[in-house]
Amino acid sequence: MMKMKHLALAAAASAAVACGQAPAPKGALETIMNRKSVRAYTEESVTEAQVETILKAAMAAPSGMNVQPWRFVVVTDQSVKDALCKDSFNKMIGQAPVVIVVCGETTVMRRPRGAAEDAEPVAVENGNWTADCAAATENLLLAVEALDLGAVWTACYPYPDRMNPTIEALNLPEGITPYCIVPIGHPAVDEPAKDKWKPENIHYNRW
Repeated sequence: MMKMKHLALAAAASAAVACGQAPAPKGALETIMNRKSVRAYTEESVTEAQVETILKAAMAAPSGMNVQPWRFVVVTDQSVKDALCKDSFNKMIGQAPVVIVVCGETTVMRRPRGAAEDAEPVAVENGNWTADCAAATENLLLAVEALDLGAVWTACYPYPDRMNPTIEALNLPEGITPYCIVPIGHPAVDEPAKDKWKPENIHYNRW
């Protein structure tokens, strides 16, 4: 019943748009196309509910073998934010009301290849952790855009000069690697999204 209601509302909205009666509702494709990097924020706070929504979206990302190696550190303490951007060009980390550090568990527990079914699992390298964390980060950024907030993906992995201070500031345990740092806030300026459509980058069937 709920699905039919949503379909009916969508059909009615489409008809209204076609007749010039109402603007199109903001949908998933519009959110994707409108996403942009925001590096300056107002002093307005980001609510706990908004942070939870953003994290739920991040955790809805695809994951190789459904391992879900992502881990998130939500930072609101100013001293921790200052430590994250110390000696760094990413000064917006210290200015944003909320910072989410996306981390990855780099190993996974599995039985050795060819071992018996009752063999004890051992820790092996998870070669998918960076791809999984990237997918989670993109979902996170799209959720930020959908909430009319702003954020920017700042690289951490694989640069030791960024990873080591982050590990120290967050007291990350062994096996947890910081992947990226995402400051989040209300945009201080109305910055349009970049048009990145380049048909010349597309190939069909063969290169």
